[in-house]
Amino acid sequence: MNSDLTDILRALRDSPDNRATVSEHWSQGRSLFGGIAAALAVTAMRKEVAPDRSLRSLMVSFVGPLLPGESEVRTRVLRQGGNVSQTSAEILQDGQVCLQALAAYGKPRQGLTVEPGLDFVADRPAPDAPLREQDPMRMPGFLKFFEGRWMEGGTPYSGDAKDSIRIWAAHSSDMSAFPEEAVVVIADIPPPVLLNRVTDARTPSSSLSWSLEFVTPPEQISSRWFQLRFDLEWAADGYTQQSGRIFSEDGRLAALSRQTMVYYRARTK
Repeated sequence: MNSDLTDILRALRDSPDNRATVSEHWSQGRSLFGGIAAALAVTAMRKEVAPDRSLRSLMVSFVGPLLPGESEVRTRVLRQGGNVSQTSAEILQDGQVCLQALAAYGKPRQGLTVEPGLDFVADRPAPDAPLREQDPMRMPGFLKFFEGRWMEGGTPYSGDAKDSIRIWAAHSSDMSAFPEEAVVVIADIPPPVLLNRVTDARTPSSSLSWSLEFVTPPEQISSRWFQLRFDLEWAADGYTQQSGRIFSEDGRLAALSRQTMVYYRARTK
């Protein structure tokens, strides 16, 4: 079963019935890594939309575990306007919905330009540094498909209790044919920032919902490297929320992220 991300997405793009197959190497706990699951939805939805409309926003609900193996993506065009198209997707496995997604695609139009204040740091690490290498015992296995380095804030289960993390990351495979999916997958690498407050690696957590807003159209980003800055904003009652900023290598703000996640007490025998 192929594990190369580009091959997985290309097979889905070429599948007439939107079938996808993902190997267990992309697992995170009992489910597939959320970034690749969301990318499957994006690949299938893009088939329904004209290429001159850029992906502007993506909303994902992680309904249930998506297991390694084959799944089906069902898409629907909700509205095709003069400038904006809105689509939906469901990923099903064994007849059960595992993920739901909504996406908005829009043509560029004339309007005001407001440049955001940025906190980008130009300290990209050397290439070919495996992202998982720094803390392999605590990092999920799928990170072997990325290069990069954890620059600020503790890794999961480090107990450093910082509310912010900063990561440099790049795809190991050539994602030039899938610019939207390249950003989507990279943007979901950061784990719950809350996890650096605990030391028990058995503490389970997972995403409930995810919103990703594309500030720069993905097809305009040519760099392979991205800088991820994520902040813990709130945690209580077993839920946590965090926001993030994703920058291209040249310092442009590529996307804004917001996630609601759940976490549990570590299981004991």
